[in-house]
Amino acid sequence: MPIRTDRDRRRRHRRLLAAVAVAALSIGDLRAQPAADLLLVGGFVHDGSGQPPLRQDVGVTGDRISFVGDAAAAGLDAAVVVDVDGLMVTPGFIDMHSHAELAEDWGRDALPFLHQGITTVAIGVDGGGTPDVAGSLAALEGRIGVNAFAYAGHGAIRRRVIGDDDRAPTPAELDQMRALVRRAMHEGAFGLSTGLFYVPGYYATTEEVIELARVAAEFDGIYDTHDRDLGASYRGVGYLASIREAIRIGESAGTRVIFSHFNAQGAANYGRAPEGARLVEEARARGVEVAAAQHVYTATQSSLAAYAIPRWASNGGREDMLERFRDPETVRRLDVETLEMLAIRGGADKLLFADPRPELNGRTLAAVAAEWALPVPAAVRRILADGNAAVMNLDLYDIENTRYLARQPWMMTCTDGRTPSPGQNVTHPRVFGAFTRKLRQLVLDEQVITMTFAVRSMTGLAADFLRVDDRGYLRAGAVADLAVFDPGRIRDRATYEDPRQPAEGTVHVLVNGRFAIRDGAPTGALAGRPIRRPAPTGAAAPGR
Repeated sequence: MPIRTDRDRRRRHRRLLAAVAVAALSIGDLRAQPAADLLLVGGFVHDGSGQPPLRQDVGVTGDRISFVGDAAAAGLDAAVVVDVDGLMVTPGFIDMHSHAELAEDWGRDALPFLHQGITTVAIGVDGGGTPDVAGSLAALEGRIGVNAFAYAGHGAIRRRVIGDDDRAPTPAELDQMRALVRRAMHEGAFGLSTGLFYVPGYYATTEEVIELARVAAEFDGIYDTHDRDLGASYRGVGYLASIREAIRIGESAGTRVIFSHFNAQGAANYGRAPEGARLVEEARARGVEVAAAQHVYTATQSSLAAYAIPRWASNGGREDMLERFRDPETVRRLDVETLEMLAIRGGADKLLFADPRPELNGRTLAAVAAEWALPVPAAVRRILADGNAAVMNLDLYDIENTRYLARQPWMMTCTDGRTPSPGQNVTHPRVFGAFTRKLRQLVLDEQVITMTFAVRSMTGLAADFLRVDDRGYLRAGAVADLAVFDPGRIRDRATYEDPRQPAEGTVHVLVNGRFAIRDGAPTGALAGRPIRRPAPTGAAAPGR
């Protein structure tokens, strides 16, 4: 639909105000309201609560929502009036598991996220978050396009204290790890994240993680996990056992639990989502606050080493791994086990490189091995000798599992997307389209869930879980993180072959009261802020 100019909008709105003023003066009851900086007029407001939308006007003053209602009836005018008649107005979306590269010059504008209506992202996930939270957040002040909140990473903390060794920490080392978690929580981390599928988190026992999560619990913190085995792990504990472990960690430690990207991986687990969901429901019924996030793509993205090298071969770190690659007896074992690992994932032709190296990017592992005239395990080792590689695993998720999980009231939304560097022509499309794809596919096309349910999964549900009371809802007093969509044009354009395509249908996005996207185009504003964990009060306060 054509978008009127601001002058047209102001003229139209002032005519409405004039009519209301004449009527009100005739009965002596005009109570003029203070002017806002911005009015969005005539949109259908989804407020994040899951309630049906209402046709309302939204006023913004400074960085806050100052009015929601009928602006003409209230006598409210603004310096800028934007006509959003017939459009959908929502709180800015919250990405509960992202790999946004906000510290990089090519990633700090966060445009792939903003074009989906995302205004806040999680960082420090999968156990990788630095415990130096104060410094990392301070470095983002005034320099990022979206808001960001951080987790302290168990993997990063473990590596700092004991490296990549496959062993338990000594009592003194465990105390050092506890101290790093406590420091991170004091500096504003929202909780502890783990990547128990990855080295070095893989080497940790459940009890080790419980001990560190207990520190986060002192601050009413979250346990965020890429759990140990989503179903496609080599000689893993199994899909359901992995879910039980994560719930046990949160229940024992006293934290709430979020599964970073909850789904069952591998063809052997197609159709098994209800079994995993049942474990979550049982935990919630006994009072454990367990939730999850999802994206709706059938492919993952991770690293070649994680998908093709057994964890024993990574013990001690990269140099020890490369030394093993030079030992003929070890190589014979790796030849067998690498193929076994890849078979779980559908084979080498299901691994598509998203790595910036031009000889890899956009090609499958099978194709690279064939060109080099090498067996696949040998090609894996040759690639890793030059550094780990980003790789997608195609067709690992079952769309029926995904549809089922989307209907759960505890299911939030994420991109799990890493901002691509300039050399990554092929990358996972989810960084450009995850939220939009969920709206397009599961709401508009398939009607698996309603728009109000989907918007809540992206806004208020996430804010409630995070204990953030001034974002995630569209109401007076909340931070003016807002998104405006044309429902008829909502569409994800990013594909596996051509991923760098921004989502369509996002008309306006405001971050902290400033336009980041206006009339579908980026403004260049870097209005995002680091968000530090709200200080707990009462019984949840540290030391109580």
